[in-house]
Amino acid sequence: MDRSEANYKRMTETNVSKLILLLGLPTTISMLVTNIYNLADTYFVGLISIEAQAATSVLFTLQSIIQAVAFTLGIGAGTYVSKYLADKDEKTASKYVTSSFYLGILLAIILLIFGMIFLTPFMRLLGASDTALPDAKEYGMWVLISSPFMVGAFILNNNLRFEGKAFYAMFGLVSGGLLNILGDYIFVVLLDMGIRGAGLSTAISQIISFIILVTLYIIFCQTKLHPKYISKNFKTYFQIIRAGFPSFIRQGITAISTGVLNNLCINYTDSATAAMGIVNRYSNFILCIGIGIGQGFQPVCAFNYQAKKYKRVKKGFLFTIIFSTIVISIVSLIGMFIPRQLIYLFNQNESVINMGENALRFMLIGILFIPLVLASNMLYQSIRKSEIASVLAMLRSGIIFIPLILMLESTIGFTGIEIAQPISDVFAGLFSIPFIIYFMVKTPNEEGDSNGI
Repeated sequence: MDRSEANYKRMTETNVSKLILLLGLPTTISMLVTNIYNLADTYFVGLISIEAQAATSVLFTLQSIIQAVAFTLGIGAGTYVSKYLADKDEKTASKYVTSSFYLGILLAIILLIFGMIFLTPFMRLLGASDTALPDAKEYGMWVLISSPFMVGAFILNNNLRFEGKAFYAMFGLVSGGLLNILGDYIFVVLLDMGIRGAGLSTAISQIISFIILVTLYIIFCQTKLHPKYISKNFKTYFQIIRAGFPSFIRQGITAISTGVLNNLCINYTDSATAAMGIVNRYSNFILCIGIGIGQGFQPVCAFNYQAKKYKRVKKGFLFTIIFSTIVISIVSLIGMFIPRQLIYLFNQNESVINMGENALRFMLIGILFIPLVLASNMLYQSIRKSEIASVLAMLRSGIIFIPLILMLESTIGFTGIEIAQPISDVFAGLFSIPFIIYFMVKTPNEEGDSNGI
């Protein structure tokens, strides 16, 4: 049996719950480690000053922008990689991943150039206060320098997953995350380089992670990463962007909403920005569970939907929602009882702790509804129903959150900032339920059934 046949058999015949966990757990681990490095970054920078920690919260927005580009192209290409590998067409699958890889690096280079030219206004736009601006510029410069490597790494990471090589995807990102934590300790603590050390550590770790992922992709993947596969057909890029657009909305709206939040926090000192930055990073750490399992479901869903194994898709979809909900609920409930202690781990300043305590507790309540949002969004994206997926992606941090936080902050102050995201999460989760029911009812159980979606 050749490699293509073996992969087809594995993706369509392995117990679907087991397969999702096999693909999702490495992804979850890699995302958790990546977020642990973000939390470690927050911790080490917190040793410098509140202003430095506020600066890293601002740069979280820039990293969301970079990830928006990478996930759009990576997941957009990955859905077609799964499609054509299910059809046993490796050449066309190679065209999609290669085209997305080189386009992503080109776009990141453009962002790097313009970001460096307009560094000061860019950092202000992202929500840097006058006191946090110098640190934001220093850290932002290193994030921009590493952005082509970051984009390339995330694109390859996603396509490794869609080929069913989640372990190698995990290894590439985990290596970079661990190196970043080690680099923070060396540059910030031992060498006392301050915010520059944190930025330098980020850049070095992203470059090394990129090199590892390129190497693993070349060695282990069915698809080929070669310039000769770069598509000259505009339709290829349109299909990639269209399929990946929900990811762009999901990450891009997150960047916009975080920028709005940071700009509102300026009215309440750098302690507010630092506190909400810690809350957001910790909540993202928990979200990794839902996102990781969901990303394990995506290649299973895309592959089996193309192979017309609809019953497997339904079973995997329900498993993803139930498993994510159980695990996220356990972790969130633990956090609700010790919010002050969690904030204290990253900043011992009393004003930061006080401003973050209730915000974290509220955020953890809203997160309980997130598995519904993530699973339904990833489902419709994987079956190339990008319009529905895009609407679902805009809900949590866009359509509901942005007008809500502006209204609540203007009426009840900082409390409005604390409760806007959890309220948005609840409404987004409830709004997803009709789409879940629609898919389960309208999608046939087997090829040839008449009630197709």
